[in-house]
Amino acid sequence: MEIIFSMLPLLPLSLFCYNQNIMEDLLFFEIAAVIITAGVIALIAHFLRQPLIIAYIITGLLVGPGLLGIAESHEVFDALSEIGIAFLLFLVGLHLNWRNIKDVGKIAVMAGLGQIIFTAAAGWGIAYWLGYDHITSAIIGMAFAFSSTIIIVKVLSDKEDLDRFYGRISVGILIVQDIVSMILLLGLAAMRSDTNGGITAIIGLSLVKMAVVLIVLWFLARFVLPHVFRYAAHSQELLFLVALSWCFVLASGLTFFGFGIEAGALLAGISLASSGFQREIETKIRPLRDFFLVIFFIVLGTQLTVEGLQESWLSSLILSLFVLIGNPLIIMIVLRLFGYHPRTGFLVGVSLAQVSEFSFILLASAIATGLIAPSVLPMATAVAIITIAISSYFLKYNEWMFDRFEFLFRFFEAVPNSEKKGIKNEMTAPSILLFGYHDLGASILHAIRKMQEDYLVVDFDPTAIDRLEIHSQPHLYGDVGNREFLDFIKASKAKLIICTIPDLAITRDVIEYLIIKRSRAAIVVTAKSAHDARKMYEMGATFVIVPSMLGGELFSQLLTTKKYKKSAWSTLVKKQKKMLAVK
Repeated sequence: MEIIFSMLPLLPLSLFCYNQNIMEDLLFFEIAAVIITAGVIALIAHFLRQPLIIAYIITGLLVGPGLLGIAESHEVFDALSEIGIAFLLFLVGLHLNWRNIKDVGKIAVMAGLGQIIFTAAAGWGIAYWLGYDHITSAIIGMAFAFSSTIIIVKVLSDKEDLDRFYGRISVGILIVQDIVSMILLLGLAAMRSDTNGGITAIIGLSLVKMAVVLIVLWFLARFVLPHVFRYAAHSQELLFLVALSWCFVLASGLTFFGFGIEAGALLAGISLASSGFQREIETKIRPLRDFFLVIFFIVLGTQLTVEGLQESWLSSLILSLFVLIGNPLIIMIVLRLFGYHPRTGFLVGVSLAQVSEFSFILLASAIATGLIAPSVLPMATAVAIITIAISSYFLKYNEWMFDRFEFLFRFFEAVPNSEKKGIKNEMTAPSILLFGYHDLGASILHAIRKMQEDYLVVDFDPTAIDRLEIHSQPHLYGDVGNREFLDFIKASKAKLIICTIPDLAITRDVIEYLIIKRSRAAIVVTAKSAHDARKMYEMGATFVIVPSMLGGELFSQLLTTKKYKKSAWSTLVKKQKKMLAVK
């Protein structure tokens, strides 16, 4: 008995430990149930060929308080989702180095800025018409002006369209959007700090704090971080840990200066963007980002309640239609103003017809700042589900859609481009037609010039046309997939037609046109893969260029003649550098 009585004082402690163990087990099972549910729904979504982001948001809707009520540890899930946002922005920052920004090109910068301005203005007008106040409408307009980098890059890479002309412009516009959203995010983050003055004082203090932080970061990125990461790079594990540490140092440390976690993580990535280790860091952190982003989208789904949807269904539907239809139209108009063909404008426009993951981060930051009410988030989540789901089909069937609805875009056509570039309306049929000047086309043009035959280069990229104009090469701006244009250039009377555009749909249009016109021209086309090459031969191509196969074969021939002597390659190198200068 004495032993029992002596143990009584320890009973509360043992009960506390027991309760703690139960709480820990419950939290573990809660997280496990959410992840398992997400996995099952993601499998179903993948089987149905739906975007996985939709599956995660639906998971959140299921496990949230509106239905099953599994995810009750809101603080834990919120913290995990914050880590996901931090990793996402850290990796985005790793891509925002000066070289990438410089490579975007003037057209992508101008088109990107034009699209953001017009979309934000139109979104503000629609949101205000729907009954939101001026500030909320402006933030909704800005949030919906950005497109999803994750969705676009994934689908375009799956289609192998990232290196195509419209793919390069789309990615360029995305980089511009990332930069603008970064600036907005930093501004909102700086405004979180308490300031007793008016809006002018808040903006002034925010700019001062931002300037101080950027100067300090520039100094660290220039003189300190390269040495630290060069030392850490001796061990892959150490490099990974130091990169994570740096991300958390800025993400948590800058909150004391009034910035949010998002801004700190983004700046941490930017400070390492030119370190030389960014690719290795990215490959190590990407799996972590993917896991925590799943939690982020699940948390978004938990905030999507049936009551919230009932209150904002009309706003969600109208704003979704604006993103799906209005945004592509705005991009088409902006690109047309810069001289791009409607096909390019359409393909880029439908690629960007969805709400970005940055939209949620901007809205969440604006809610934390007190600029807008939390009730906006369910509406934005509904818009995201609708636009991401539908735009994934836009991306998959973009060229089919343009071919079917091309007649709707006739009004985007400018005055005949022949008049613009000084070519007469009645032109004689050239012996050789070269469709596409970029990369492969520029190399082929050198050989064509030596053939002593009249030729014409056709492209619908204004930058390519400008280069041809500088080098005084006969050229014409136009879409070779348009039969009226092929009639105009008398394509059926040419002796040789070379198409360097690795596009199955355009190749089919050209070959079908020539077959209908009973042309005797030799038709040389370009394919991205052996599968496409076989299809092009079935269509009636004379010869199909497969760059990867042809490049390997030619290099093998060079290798047998040049061998391992370094001096033997010098003539070829000079010739290649000369060709690269022309491009």
